[in-house]
Amino acid sequence: MKRFSVSILFSIGTLVVNAQVPQRSLSRIDQMADIPAPLQIIDYKALAHKFDKTVYDFNAKGAFWPLVWMDSSNKNFAQPVMGMYTAIGDVRQGPQHNKGMFHEALANMGAVLGATLTGIDKSKQGHYNYVAMLKNYFNRETGWNIMMNNTAPEVALLGGGYGRDWWYDVYPNVLFYAIYEQYPDEPGFTEIARTIADKFYAADSILNGNYDWSYFDYGAMQPKKNQICAQPDAAAGHAWVLYAAYKKFGAPRYLKGALSALTALQAQPKNPTYELLMPFGAYLAARINAEQRKQYDVHKMLGWSFDGTAICREGWGVLAGKWNGFDISGIVGSTVDHGGYGFLMNTYDAAWPLVPLVRYDKSYANAIGKWMLNAANAARFFYPQYMPAEHQTLPQKAAVTKGVIGYEGIIKQSGYGQFKHLRAPVAQGDGPLWVANENPPESQFSVYGSGHVGIFGSIIRSTNVKGILQLDLLATDFYHDKAYPTYLYYNPYTTAKTISVPVKKGARTDLYNTITGKFIARNIAGNTSVTIPARSAVLLVHTPAGGKETRNGKQLLVDGVVVDYGQ
Repeated sequence: MKRFSVSILFSIGTLVVNAQVPQRSLSRIDQMADIPAPLQIIDYKALAHKFDKTVYDFNAKGAFWPLVWMDSSNKNFAQPVMGMYTAIGDVRQGPQHNKGMFHEALANMGAVLGATLTGIDKSKQGHYNYVAMLKNYFNRETGWNIMMNNTAPEVALLGGGYGRDWWYDVYPNVLFYAIYEQYPDEPGFTEIARTIADKFYAADSILNGNYDWSYFDYGAMQPKKNQICAQPDAAAGHAWVLYAAYKKFGAPRYLKGALSALTALQAQPKNPTYELLMPFGAYLAARINAEQRKQYDVHKMLGWSFDGTAICREGWGVLAGKWNGFDISGIVGSTVDHGGYGFLMNTYDAAWPLVPLVRYDKSYANAIGKWMLNAANAARFFYPQYMPAEHQTLPQKAAVTKGVIGYEGIIKQSGYGQFKHLRAPVAQGDGPLWVANENPPESQFSVYGSGHVGIFGSIIRSTNVKGILQLDLLATDFYHDKAYPTYLYYNPYTTAKTISVPVKKGARTDLYNTITGKFIARNIAGNTSVTIPARSAVLLVHTPAGGKETRNGKQLLVDGVVVDYGQ
């Protein structure tokens, strides 16, 4: 095995002195442990595959199982759609309740996307095409003509969102566009994707820079206010979908709409973070800066995503700290609710935009690398098999999860009176509060959040050095231009570490580090050793050996493919 070393001098702190790209710090990430403890990175890809095999079993045995059923109400399309429980044992759901119609796109789409990202074809699984079934969430019978969290208003008031809570109406369309990229030939998807983009473009035109509303009525095409505070970060979701549509279809109006929505987001005078859309704004700002040569404020949007300074959704951001010896840094949720309350789905989904952001703005390589190490470490604590029994509300019920369902959240002090004696961190969930005195305790186990595990599973791989992760920057960089395999490695240690970098078999490869702007290895085959300086990152692009190098302004291309966007 041939060995190459990367040498980068650095000063104390986060700035790399002689690298081409100085590294920018984020205050919340600076508060996180350099090496979280106790340190253990589980195999999220294997967990995603086990979730898929276990949950998509219509004949599963055990209390509260199976967790899936068929809804034959044929809403929006003349076909059945699979229903999936939001939480274990939720009394509102299943084939015997509410005509089997109450199920959520957040669960169904998230599980399909997560499985797909880890290599499972959900369009041809057993006797079912689970991808095609997702069309039923396209609410054409209501005239909204976008993807929504439920298939029909008859069950909408049973749960969160649907026509009154903006992020719930925007995010299913973000999920759909990601799935559409994976299944571009699925019949009907192209027409749906165009319709969604046209709706979002028209909505942005009507909003005209003012996103200070509780939700948008996509049927009447009017912004509305209700008891829910304004959610201006919906602009991030609009912008992400419209830019994806632009990259897919090439229509200039979609680019115009994406820029308009992103400009409206950036113009906010205070942190408008509400649920989980803000990181998509930060990612898109970095990507549009790189691809369209704009000057959006990536740092501002990353601060809004992490810092916990949200006004409407008080304290919403990324948690940092050590609770009774457990590093919980990196999980996403409220930084103030009962001392801090992070959620499984939000944590998984934040990695989707934030990891590929580094392709377009490598000045955040150290910060995102450090955050992902903390998040990947802490996320295992949502699962009962990884959280000590004395730090969870239902250790005696863990068997019901079959090792694939995690608690909805991790909180510093439980909001349940009977569990206030538990020492932090406490794994719990809100399910029993959704239907008071009816939902069982087991509804604290989150099916909807656990289904998104494939996002982590597609991005994260361990290396030969514990604590240094390989992060795939293309895994969730949807609708990206042609690109070569690109990986981020962050060394959290105070000394340099040497990792083994796998290289595709049967091909000769050059390795380019975008942090230093240099090729660090040429014409290699097989695994290669790379030395990473202390508390620094390398961002490696695997280019064809001997490829023709050209420049387009600050960009470096190899055989016509961008490998470095410059800075």
